[in-house]
Amino acid sequence: MLYFAYGSNLNHFQMKRRCKDSLFIKKFILKNYKLTFRSIYRAADIEKNLKFEVPGAIFEISKSDEKKLDLYEDYPILYKKSFFILNNKKVMFYEMVNKTLFMYPTERYLNVIKKGYQDCKLKEKYLIKALNQI
Repeated sequence: MLYFAYGSNLNHFQMKRRCKDSLFIKKFILKNYKLTFRSIYRAADIEKNLKFEVPGAIFEISKSDEKKLDLYEDYPILYKKSFFILNNKKVMFYEMVNKTLFMYPTERYLNVIKKGYQDCKLKEKYLIKALNQI
C-alpha cells in the first residue's frame, strides 16, 4: 500500500525502524492542505486549506507496517485515516480526529522532522511557515 508521510515519519531512520518493510518512493506535494501542529502531543497534522500545500513523501508499506503505524499514530483515537488518489492508486495518510489549536512542537520532535525534510530533499520553508502560525 502507498502511504503519505508529512511529519516525523519523513525521517528515513525512524521510518525504517518503525516499518522495516517500508520503501521510500518519492517526495510529493499534497495540494489544498495545510501543515500544522496540535494536541497535547504537539504533533504534526494536516487540514484542508485551498491556499496551502504540504510537502511529504510517498512510501510503499506492507500490511504489518500499516498495523505498526496504526499503533504509533494512536489510530483511530488520535488520528484517522484519509486517502487521495495518485496515478490511479489509493494513498493513505493520517490526520487528527480533533482539530485542536496550534501547539508549537518540542525541539526534539522538530529535529526529527527537520532530518526527515533533509532525507526527502524537501524545502524547509514549508516547515518554517507552519511553525509561524502564532
